[in-house]
Amino acid sequence: MLIGREDLLALADRRLAAPTGELLFLAGEAGIGKTRLLAEIVRRARALGYAVAGAAAAPGDVEVAGGLLADLGAELRRDPETAAAGQRLGERLYELAEGDAAHRRRLLVADLAELIAGPRPAPFLITLEDLHWADDLTLDVVARLARHALASRLLVVGTYRSDELYPRVPMRQWRTRLLTQRLAEEVRLPRLGAAETAVLAAAITGSGLATAAAKSLHHRSDGIPLHVEEFLAVTPDPGPPSHGGLSEEVPETLADAVLARASLLRPGTRRLAEAAAVLGRSFDLDLLTALTGEPPDAVDEALRELIESFFVKPGADRSGYDFRHALIRDALYADITPHRRRDLHAGAAAAGFPDALASDHYERAGRFDEAFRHARAAASEASALSAHREAAQLYRRARRTWPAGLPRAEWAALLVALACELASIDENAEAAACYAEAYEVRLALGDEAGAAALVPDWVAVRHLLGAGLDERAAALRAALPPAEHPGEIHAELAAAYMLDRRLDEALADGERARALVVDDRVRCHLDATVGSVLLFAGRTPEGTALLRDAIDRASGLRLEAQAARAYRMLGTSMSVLVDYDTAATTLAEGIAYAERVEQFNDRHYMAAHLAHVQWATGDWAAAATTARQALTDGRGGITTEITARHVLGYLAMGVESYEEAVCHLETAERLAAGMRELQRLSPAWWGLAETALAQGDHGTAVSRCEQGYEASAAVRDAAYLFPYVVTGVRAYLAHSGVTAARGWLDRTSTLLELRSIPGTLGALDHAVGLIQLHEGQTGKARQTLAAAAAFWSARHRFWEGTAVLLDQARCATRSRRPADAARFRAAATTAYASAAATPPGRDPQISNRPGRDPQISNRPGRDPQVSTRLPAPNGRRAGSDLPGDPVLSARELEVARLVARGLTNREIAAALTIAPKTAAAHVEHIRTKLGFSRRTQVAAWITAR
Repeated sequence: MLIGREDLLALADRRLAAPTGELLFLAGEAGIGKTRLLAEIVRRARALGYAVAGAAAAPGDVEVAGGLLADLGAELRRDPETAAAGQRLGERLYELAEGDAAHRRRLLVADLAELIAGPRPAPFLITLEDLHWADDLTLDVVARLARHALASRLLVVGTYRSDELYPRVPMRQWRTRLLTQRLAEEVRLPRLGAAETAVLAAAITGSGLATAAAKSLHHRSDGIPLHVEEFLAVTPDPGPPSHGGLSEEVPETLADAVLARASLLRPGTRRLAEAAAVLGRSFDLDLLTALTGEPPDAVDEALRELIESFFVKPGADRSGYDFRHALIRDALYADITPHRRRDLHAGAAAAGFPDALASDHYERAGRFDEAFRHARAAASEASALSAHREAAQLYRRARRTWPAGLPRAEWAALLVALACELASIDENAEAAACYAEAYEVRLALGDEAGAAALVPDWVAVRHLLGAGLDERAAALRAALPPAEHPGEIHAELAAAYMLDRRLDEALADGERARALVVDDRVRCHLDATVGSVLLFAGRTPEGTALLRDAIDRASGLRLEAQAARAYRMLGTSMSVLVDYDTAATTLAEGIAYAERVEQFNDRHYMAAHLAHVQWATGDWAAAATTARQALTDGRGGITTEITARHVLGYLAMGVESYEEAVCHLETAERLAAGMRELQRLSPAWWGLAETALAQGDHGTAVSRCEQGYEASAAVRDAAYLFPYVVTGVRAYLAHSGVTAARGWLDRTSTLLELRSIPGTLGALDHAVGLIQLHEGQTGKARQTLAAAAAFWSARHRFWEGTAVLLDQARCATRSRRPADAARFRAAATTAYASAAATPPGRDPQISNRPGRDPQISNRPGRDPQVSTRLPAPNGRRAGSDLPGDPVLSARELEVARLVARGLTNREIAAALTIAPKTAAAHVEHIRTKLGFSRRTQVAAWITAR
């Protein structure tokens, strides 16, 4: 796969299309992708009618006169059109072996070039790989070919390794001469950037890497494609994001290549390179000199050899040096003998490094007391600078190097500090274990108040791992008697009840906390909780104001965890409450803030909700990308995964990938089962209800809707109930009839009107309109559905907003208003196309008695990120030959063709291996969409196509 080479391919296209050719050099480090780029150029050249021949030099060819030319001759002999030239080229090279050098050089360079570049009917591409290994004769012939190319359709493309142009390599001066004389053009293949490296890794592994792992991969591979492949080969599972996710070992193939080059260095230079490797990727000249104990002249000479051999290069500030890429340093470091490595680290540790580096050197030198002291100091500093990943690593080092004689109370304090950092970076399982151990240590020391103080943060982490409300509430209430600061306990109880949408209990504990003395940190945390409660209670202005104030105050006080949580509460709440403009803005700001201060659990969870907003507003391609990345990144707790799977399930459901949808949604349901929180379970149940409805399983759809209603009714919720309203009406109309549908609407409307959350109320008009349409009250349905359509459009709600257009089209068809029906269908088609989706293709089985109308499933269509079946351009259905065709799905077209052949519903069912009632539903749906009343009209329409 070629990634990040678009500009070079565009240049190659221009050169291939030019009336004359040239000599083009592709330069770059080993593994940078020169061969793959050359292969793509060859493919494009052949597509343009070029004849192609190529050869490659090999190590040792510099000592063999014309070695690469001999290989080129063999290649030419394989093609009948160039076989004679190839044969003569081989003969002339053989003759050269028997003549004197001067005669050979004088007579044959031009002759060989003529043989290779002789006149041909088709343009000619010659590829020459690894010219850094070529001999003088070959290079002279290539230079002569460059002159021929300027006047003919001959393009010569040569590759060479820019990191192997050593001082005595023949190509070094030859290349400079050709470029100076404008006889050749050179392009250099740059290293891949971080984003390009991530794309390449995803292509290799078949799935995206966690963001932290992708950054680590780019750092260690330096964006060299071969290194990326090799690192991934030794790290099949990139592991926890905070650890970087990559194996510490250097891939054997790459290490061998580095060490083979290093074996050619003088012994003193090799020892100096090892000392530099101990100092790191970059190193200071004075420190290196002091560490080696060598005189300055010897250090200078060794550095000169390392530079000429392309091991190191001067640093950007010119006061130090850098290894050319990380694996050179890593391979040299890994090859140092253990005792010498320990001695070098001991010397480096005494050089006055900052605490973080000093702790690393002391640990590697086996001096653990000094390592602990420096690690603990550096961790505290890193945490204060919001470098929580670094702080976690340093606290882990402090834990590894803990001096046995220190008091146990300090051990508990270290565990708590580590747990806080781990929670920040979404390493929640390890954080919970640290809290648990610290809790036990403090209890053993008789510090019950200190143990109780750990419970709120410990409970918050356990929630992210799936602990249920009862378990968490019990732990918090047990901590109240010994707690020195009960306000913090009540604040966390309020948060626990809020997460389960038990709003009254949340407000009660919130008021208890507010009545007690709490510090700024707890107050910001409490305000974010209460603000979210007010939003779900329908008190939108109050809740929004309280949350925004919490964001501002926490940010101003540098209470990063509280600020990130307040962003999270506001953005994710608005995502659920159908205020997508506010949600998108707040989530974008919150994600940026959380990334900046390394509060990664909040960052990942907000990203999952941003995917939900993208899905809800019809940006399905972006939703798929965002949700998948959130799923990959958010591996430290289950809440991010649950939300990401909701979105991926909805996307799969929308493209008729029902097995995939059920897999995602049932996984989310299983993960959330232990938590038993409405906000985790209800979205999964709604998706499963819609999936069942789309497949014609109306009984299951009804059961899932009732499941969602019971959970919402238990806490008087409207926010998670509103999507069920329309889904349930469709399901009940299909399964039980209008009476049951009205009963469902009465029950659900009571809760929606009780809370009166602005973004949810449009579902009531939509549901009423469906019932009116079903009963044949087309005049009333027309007005009610128009109100619903306006509501969904104003709220940017894609799912119901596109489905209602087709409901309006059916209403117009029933009212004998074909122009309006066509307009609504066109609007629906445009809406689906704008989201890279296709219209619904399922229809519940509803009797088509007078006064009744088949109910279209509330299912937006496809997404190319999930399905390979793409919509036809300009809003036309795939398989359609006529502009403005009614929007039939592929399956409906298949059924319509069988209708045209005269098959009955039972015969259609047998032909397609579906149930007869499903076949009947398809036929009725086709008739409704086309505005026909008889099967013969469907047959005539198919024939006209």
